[in-house]
Amino acid sequence: QVQLVESGGGLVQAGESLRLSCAASGRIFSINAMGWYRQAPGKQREFIASITSGLGTNYVDSMKGRFTISRDNAKNTVYLQMNSLKPEDTGVYYCKAGLRQTRWAQEYDYWGQGTQVTVSS
Repeated sequence: QVQLVESGGGLVQAGESLRLSCAASGRIFSINAMGWYRQAPGKQREFIASITSGLGTNYVDSMKGRFTISRDNAKNTVYLQMNSLKPEDTGVYYCKAGLRQTRWAQEYDYWGQGTQVTVSS
């Protein structure tokens, strides 16, 4: 079994910062890319950023400069530092990891359960 557990969400005021964490645990041989997505109320889930095992990063243009993704491979953990938060950043934030459970297994995507971020104006 594999689990991804997000933490760090909460209620903040506009302009403040939050740091989200997502830790993967269980039977894991290797993790390829890890990423963050969010789903605002009434909207589809959208991509925010991703990071490879070699620490290469990719961001959606609209969030470059405010959000920073990082990763600790030793801890199987990915982070999302969010600065200058806006009310439109409100939503449920999910992490995703592409991983293999054994050396010979196919890579699958696993999702966390999500963490709520609410930004008040």
